[in-house]
Amino acid sequence: MKKIVVVFMTVFFAVVNTVLSQNAGKEVYVVVSPDHEDWIYKVGETATFTVMVLKSQTIMRNAVVDYEFGPEFYPEKSEKGKVLKDGIMKISGTMNKPGFLRFIVNAHDGDHQYRGLGTAAFDPDNIQPSTTMPDDFEEFWEKSLKDARQIPLAPKMTLLPERCTQTDNVYQVSYNTERFGGRFYGILSVPKASGKYPALLRLPGAGCRPYKGDTYTAQGKIITLEIGIHGLPVNLDPEVYESLINGSLNNYWRYGLQDRKSSYYHHVICGAARSVDFIYSLPEFDGKKLVASGGSQGGALSIITAALDPRISYITVAHPALCDHHASLENRAPGWPQYFFGDKNPDKNMLETARYYDVVNFARLLKTPGWYTWGFNDTVCPPTSFYAAFNVIKAPKKKSVYLETEHFTFPSQWDEWLEEIRNQLK
Repeated sequence: MKKIVVVFMTVFFAVVNTVLSQNAGKEVYVVVSPDHEDWIYKVGETATFTVMVLKSQTIMRNAVVDYEFGPEFYPEKSEKGKVLKDGIMKISGTMNKPGFLRFIVNAHDGDHQYRGLGTAAFDPDNIQPSTTMPDDFEEFWEKSLKDARQIPLAPKMTLLPERCTQTDNVYQVSYNTERFGGRFYGILSVPKASGKYPALLRLPGAGCRPYKGDTYTAQGKIITLEIGIHGLPVNLDPEVYESLINGSLNNYWRYGLQDRKSSYYHHVICGAARSVDFIYSLPEFDGKKLVASGGSQGGALSIITAALDPRISYITVAHPALCDHHASLENRAPGWPQYFFGDKNPDKNMLETARYYDVVNFARLLKTPGWYTWGFNDTVCPPTSFYAAFNVIKAPKKKSVYLETEHFTFPSQWDEWLEEIRNQLK
């Protein structure tokens, strides 16, 4: 018993120190800890979660909490206003099929609310996708890219002297994507020293924003292209993008979902492929090493673009979106943007279109090796959805799971990500 107490306290303080270090500036912390160190269980095993509410780094007695508990997006238990007399609560559960069991707790302190969560995995390597690949999936995308490439790139480059560094010239660039899709804009950095260089393509997360470009990954040693997807310059005043995302681009990810060619992402995917064409057109590119990288929507686009263009030599991906759109039809957590979650009578045309834009189906074709990182606590791109894609990838793959990560990356995770890119580009 003494040994068990010592082990529990060691784990307790390790968890507390981690939470405190990641949440500087808060007085109240909600720690939610599964009882397996790796948060992984076999189907049918029992996972026990311990909740500790801390204030001023000590247990907060008589803490008042609201909680929900169950499979991701489908909680089976919930309670509001529960008083934790000793500031500690335990709850247990299991799953009878592969998936993730999540415990979300909100603690109240006066008018303020503090959130904590923990997520247990049950045989995650056995999660299989709900979506199926259309018979003409490859044919559709081959034709789409062939048609897009009938349009000359017609690139334009404008030097941005204020952004140039001692080692790199920085440009705003644009080029054609497809006939009625307009142009893509991005920020390009090219080493000043003459020579041939490997390249990095940075694909964007969801939203609409300006971009500064990348002169930090490997100064003076690689070409980098950071792109936007909305057909407008990427160096405008931030208010412009804020107005667009709250106006004409609001919910752009749902535009045209009734038809596979009218989907907003048709233009986006063709544009990402043309970005590879643009990099290959640069005289400074070595024509050999090209890494595609991104998180969330950008992670999805990294997988998609590499699946469609084998000239990409490596991908680095964080918590990718657009995975397993049909999962909610099986009461399982779908990836962002959760097209059909909560819809009891989804449109049949939209269901069909979604299959052509599901990362799972691109993952099935992927031959490019890659590095992948994500966390179990992601509530935007739930791990159930990404495992559905990751598990069907046959290309060489490495994973780096940071258990507590939600829809962000820890500093150490970001450092590892950069190092993976640098190693691949030498």
